[in-house]
Amino acid sequence: ALSLAAPDVRIEAPIPGKSALGIEVPNKEVSTVYLREILETPEFQDAASKLTFALGKDIAGNPIVADLMKMPHLLIAGATGSGKSVCLNAIICSLVFKAAPSEVKFLLIDPKMVELITYNGIPHLLAPVVTDPKKAAGALKWVVSEMVNRYETFSSLGVRDINRYNKLLSSRDPRQHQPLPYIVVIIDELSDLMMVSPVDVEDAICRLAQMARAAGIHLVIATQRPSVDVITGVIKANIPSRISFAVSSQIDSRTILDLNGAEKLLGRGDMLFMPVGAIKPIRIQGALVTEKEVEDVVAYLVKHGEPVYLSEFPSPDEEDADKEVEYGDSLVPEAAKVVIDAGHASVSLLQRRLRIGYSRAARLMDILEAKGVVGPYEGAKPREVLMTVEQYHRYFGR
Repeated sequence: ALSLAAPDVRIEAPIPGKSALGIEVPNKEVSTVYLREILETPEFQDAASKLTFALGKDIAGNPIVADLMKMPHLLIAGATGSGKSVCLNAIICSLVFKAAPSEVKFLLIDPKMVELITYNGIPHLLAPVVTDPKKAAGALKWVVSEMVNRYETFSSLGVRDINRYNKLLSSRDPRQHQPLPYIVVIIDELSDLMMVSPVDVEDAICRLAQMARAAGIHLVIATQRPSVDVITGVIKANIPSRISFAVSSQIDSRTILDLNGAEKLLGRGDMLFMPVGAIKPIRIQGALVTEKEVEDVVAYLVKHGEPVYLSEFPSPDEEDADKEVEYGDSLVPEAAKVVIDAGHASVSLLQRRLRIGYSRAARLMDILEAKGVVGPYEGAKPREVLMTVEQYHRYFGR
């Protein structure tokens, strides 16, 4: 690096397939790779999978495309301004170029409220772009229930996955049976969701990552904070395909890729792509799609088709409002379960388990006492729990 006057070098030891060491020296003039270049290549055009998307070009200038079916989920991390959101835009644009709205549906979750909101109104959407982190947890729960419903349908027909199911339907009368679309769930900032409802979000992501592939449901998750409290061990274990853009330290690089190297990337689309089953990551210059191009694609799609949103898509606000009318607070059923499982009741217990403030926990305790779940206040002693598990199931219908 000193002799070459290079900003950062990566050492590839050894080069795969050769008995030699490789030293990657960044080009002083970074050439821009445009998304259109990759979309026009035979690698993308001739790909059979409807979930093929363009990534960019490798260090030799070869176009790199990937198939979300084979991944089957993708984790993207990198510091602010390193190219994550452009990569997400490239993935979405690639998929809408490859698949019709009846073949692929998107559920877009964008807590930042600015990156994915542009796609509102395209016919590929299952629901309007979700921007509220609380609603996002409900949206992920809906995806889990859709996965379970699909597996029950597959089981009743004796098929193993979505491809066999759709082939079976096409062999019957195609006018009576609509094929199931693939569902791609794209989360632009996981850390925001993990701060608001970590338990619900992690549980839903883990269930989907473990089981959703055969049901035709795929996750693409991006975060700018690749720390262990956001990308937990359970999430990492279930999402083997990963992309790392430039990060600030070796620790962040090891968190996302399990090896060093991402801290030496140049930013602006420079990435390391670790596909499932690979021993070493591939260095890629990511494809650039401009805001104007995204707006043109969205305008074209909106002009040629209307989205059919799910009528049964859950609205957590409505669910909470119903619970609030019925119980006085939407957390009453959860609070009752916490104290019954613990065998004793205290305000501090509710604060810890439900991650709420003192005033709300104290109000919940008053409601539980009024409903006969817990006994009266007894000074320093914890309150007695009066309701049994059977009574809880009868009363709360759970």
